[in-house]
Amino acid sequence: MKQIHSRIINLADWFNTDPGQRVIQWESSKFDQIVADSFGFNAVQVGLPDWNFLHHNRMRTKIILTDDRFKNCLHYPNTHFVQAQLDALPLASNSIDLLILPHILECADNPHVVLREAERVLVHEGRLIISGFNPWSLWGLRSRMPLRKPWMPVAASRQVSVTRLKDWMKLLSFEVDRGYFGCYTPACNTERWLNRWDFMNKAGDRWWPVAGAVYLLAAVKRTHGITLIGPSWKGKKKKKFARGEAAISRREVRQLFKEPHG
Repeated sequence: MKQIHSRIINLADWFNTDPGQRVIQWESSKFDQIVADSFGFNAVQVGLPDWNFLHHNRMRTKIILTDDRFKNCLHYPNTHFVQAQLDALPLASNSIDLLILPHILECADNPHVVLREAERVLVHEGRLIISGFNPWSLWGLRSRMPLRKPWMPVAASRQVSVTRLKDWMKLLSFEVDRGYFGCYTPACNTERWLNRWDFMNKAGDRWWPVAGAVYLLAAVKRTHGITLIGPSWKGKKKKKFARGEAAISRREVRQLFKEPHG
């Protein structure tokens, strides 16, 4: 557990650098876009309390699960901080409508456990949003270069590719409905060089869409075997008659009580 917290702290510190700020700006815009269209009662963000990715969500209860640093975090309206173990969520099963995992899979010792916890706490049709670093990007290639100082806060060996993540989510009955890639510039440490390569961000979505340094996937939990039961009045439209009992139409009833002619 201490290793997970140390990785998250290193990640949070890196987000305050020039390339880290680029990542946060891009991810925040995508998170805001998705959470604004997510409805329900309870929304939870796991980790990174310095950034409130639930800001644009309108659910009644919003919670950020984090380590003991939550006391130093900014105050967010209608948002509660809860100290918790991030790979063992202190949440009831089938109780959360929206769950955000910002780079948590890369920091966890066992990302499979985190995903299983996500599946457990989400309600049927609940939404899961995951962000992570793409190992098959210019940033990922830079991280795998031998004899070079580590450049990213997450080791290349811990980064989870989109293809692998989709396979894991499919096994847990998650259906991916949205996906984005961003930050296509080379691995630059300063804002000056990031601005010089900014044209690659504009061309990236068109020419090499899966080579962005970061990605964001949104999925919906599908529970197999669930049958939606409609209101009871629907079953009263068709009347069943006992054996030997005939169904008489309204027209026939009128004919029975019609006075004979003459």
